[in-house]
Amino acid sequence: MELTVRDSARLLKVSEKTIYQWVKQGTLPAYRVNEQYRFNRAELLEWATAQRVNVSAEIFTEPESGGATVALADALRAGGIHYRVGGADKRAVLQAAVEFMPLPDEVNRHFVLEVFLARESLGSTAIGNGIAVPHVRSPVVMHVTQPMITLCFLEQPVDFGAIDGQPVGTLFTMLSPTVRAHLNVLARLSFGLQQPAFADAINRQGPPEEILAASDAVDRGIQQAASKS
Repeated sequence: MELTVRDSARLLKVSEKTIYQWVKQGTLPAYRVNEQYRFNRAELLEWATAQRVNVSAEIFTEPESGGATVALADALRAGGIHYRVGGADKRAVLQAAVEFMPLPDEVNRHFVLEVFLARESLGSTAIGNGIAVPHVRSPVVMHVTQPMITLCFLEQPVDFGAIDGQPVGTLFTMLSPTVRAHLNVLARLSFGLQQPAFADAINRQGPPEEILAASDAVDRGIQQAASKS
């Protein structure tokens, strides 16, 4: 458990008192190590994503990250943006998403679908407000050249078992070459959904060029904030 209360407060942009309150309420996952609270970075990010809590750009420049980072806009360009995607239930829309993914010929699409369905059985990917995003702790790692996010706007919203009860009309699915790449790009997506321009483009189901431009702006904002830290 690598993060302290102070670390977590900084990454979630709240006070240490707020962190303690969340822990006492049982909402924020924490562990007791030598009589002190410690936090797992991936769990912290997953919780922040589900709770729609904004995070600091510092989370993208963790010292142990290593390797090149992948921009949110590049991941969306690689995976594609699709509209009026059909399907009457969760399996059908996930199958449609997999069919849209530009996968290498050697990748078995049925296997990818079953992996996505298995991840859903561990817990819904719906985070509320009609949006579903990949799990932090359940990355789908494949032999792909770079992370790809496939964005599907559904023709009919589908029940994904969201906490707020809203059916999902916006579905993000993701494949990554490594777990580290998955965490980095998913963190960028979570951060982007907190930014007004990107969130508005998604909520309005804007055209691809608008969504990609907003994604580029998210990446630039992260880079600028990281350079100041």
